[in-house]
Amino acid sequence: MKNKLILSVFLLGTLFTIHAQDADSVVKASRNRIKADTVSMRSKMVIQAKDGSTTERVIDNYSKDGPNGTRNVIVFQKPESVAGSRFLTMENKKGPDDRWIFLPNLGKVRRIASSEGSGSFMGTDFSYDDISATSRGAELDAHSLLREENFNGSACYVIQSVPKDGSFQYSKMVQWITKDTSIIMKIECYDKRNTLVKTVEMSGVKNIQDRLTVTVTKMTTHAAGTSTTILNEIVKYNDPIPEGVFTTAYLETGKVGK
Repeated sequence: MKNKLILSVFLLGTLFTIHAQDADSVVKASRNRIKADTVSMRSKMVIQAKDGSTTERVIDNYSKDGPNGTRNVIVFQKPESVAGSRFLTMENKKGPDDRWIFLPNLGKVRRIASSEGSGSFMGTDFSYDDISATSRGAELDAHSLLREENFNGSACYVIQSVPKDGSFQYSKMVQWITKDTSIIMKIECYDKRNTLVKTVEMSGVKNIQDRLTVTVTKMTTHAAGTSTTILNEIVKYNDPIPEGVFTTAYLETGKVGK
């Protein structure tokens, strides 16, 4: 009996290890599924208030691989009240991403501290951490497979990701990742009290330059009853982007130095 018990414990432990490895592989595949050195996008951002009223913004987004990971710049084009605002994120594999923002009314570049990660990004439902999460390294979280189920007609792995660094604003994230295409279809975000605070849903998958691309991302903040939807209207892969775009000098001037 004792030997059978030891064998059962061993098998159970092996099963959990396999699931953990599988979860890591699934998450890494979802993060790395699009192969491109650069991504350029023109998007419309629709912010919906609790009363149902909406405001719209137009943004450009530039991403490029770098020696330490992904660099990303967001430039607000419209309306006039936010035009010229620019945000830079540089992935840091050894810790939190480095982030800076330029607001025309302040007239200077300000570094965003990691402690500000939960703050609203430009009055949207996305936080600074949410924006950075697009390039968040899979190794920063501990992943486990919860179950397998269908979501919007697609067979998905449901994976829980718990940040290893306590400074991240969420205690855990639950992701629905399609089995056949490795596309993240939904993310539930939980606060430190383990309460569901935000849900992200992805849709509008299109084949762009032979890459399956999500064109609609909706972030809902449950307690506030608000949401922000980003609709990618133009997406280009591997278009040249000057290195100078990913600098604080570009944030301040909107121009690439010679």
